[in-house]
Amino acid sequence: MGCVLLLLLFSIPFFHLIHGIDIEEDFIWQLKKLPKIVKEKTFSLDTPKFEGEGKLELSGVCGIECQRTLPAPRLADLNELLSYETTFENGTRTLTEVNVLGIEPDAAPNATSKGLSRRKRQVYGTDSRFSISDTRFLTNYPFNTAVKISTGCSGILISPKHVLTAAHCVHDGKDYIKGSKKLRVGLLKLKSKGSGKRRRGAARRSKREAPEVEVHQADAKRSRRRSGSSRAGRKQKTSGLDEKKTERKPSFQWTRVKSTQIPKGWLRGVTGDVAVDYDYAVLELKRPHKKKYMDLGISPASKMMPGSMIHFSGYDSDRSGQLVYRFCSVSEESNDLFYQYCDAESGSTGSGIYLRLKEPNEKKWKRKIIAIYSGHQWVDVNGEQQDYNVAVRITPLKYAQICLWINGNENCAQG
Repeated sequence: MGCVLLLLLFSIPFFHLIHGIDIEEDFIWQLKKLPKIVKEKTFSLDTPKFEGEGKLELSGVCGIECQRTLPAPRLADLNELLSYETTFENGTRTLTEVNVLGIEPDAAPNATSKGLSRRKRQVYGTDSRFSISDTRFLTNYPFNTAVKISTGCSGILISPKHVLTAAHCVHDGKDYIKGSKKLRVGLLKLKSKGSGKRRRGAARRSKREAPEVEVHQADAKRSRRRSGSSRAGRKQKTSGLDEKKTERKPSFQWTRVKSTQIPKGWLRGVTGDVAVDYDYAVLELKRPHKKKYMDLGISPASKMMPGSMIHFSGYDSDRSGQLVYRFCSVSEESNDLFYQYCDAESGSTGSGIYLRLKEPNEKKWKRKIIAIYSGHQWVDVNGEQQDYNVAVRITPLKYAQICLWINGNENCAQG
């Protein structure tokens, strides 16, 4: 039943019932001209201690009421907040100062739109998460863009060599967290029969080079041989449903991280406290992958999303080794954050939140990442501790910065 529901969710466009007639909404990706972020100077910094405490729940951050009172940042503030640190695998670290061009900050406050009242707990009422176990989904887009970070978080592939995740998965605002010195990213792949310790190095290299379709076909043949009999009418495409019978499970292929980049706005020394608006980081892999990755998109207002729905997949800690998918509506939003009540547990932090809209002047629909799941967070509201789930929106400024990290100054004119 779960597989059928997932197929429906990912193959049927969204419809709204208007005056008793189903009408497909014309939801389109709006291309916008991006501000330009120019690198000014790069300085060497001391080697970090890597003694930060990794916390998947943040406390004391600026919440919904606090966001409503924040003034719009000045241009000088943006230059400071969007400067960034780069930490390399050998422990060296640099600071790059930037200059933001082509933007006139809005004088309006960082207001939120009102929505549902807060609830409690990370899973709200009936758990609506889906564990993805069928390899037909695990090894195919969009689920195969989700990755696991060795510090206990999730992330999403955004280029052949880059992963987007939450900043607090690698840095606590004061220092890089323990375990981030030898940071690794796990990509889920099917494990072929006999690919254990025998010829480990050769097996890993050949598996990275083999197209996913060929690996899947080879595994399907092995599954049929192990079953001892073939059922009439069953074809190779159903082999994913027999995975439990053959006890063949996918496994993580771990890749070292070459460098990590985080915005200076995340550092406590700049903001005085962790600023959730800048809770994002990009990891450059030491070795490129051959999977399909997901493009970035500028986050639209929730009213411009089909059903105001967002989607994301990650590796929740309470479902060890399983990829977990969920979707829900956005409840409230500010200029930089989405507030929502998608069921999620720690471990899914850093997941890429995406939605599916039409490409301009085309009939095809495309998924893009429009936010990063920052996690379940406690904030002080009128003297009381209250909680919510929050995601960092990809604004034109954040898009321009992430594009700079991936491509340099090339191909960052619009998004």
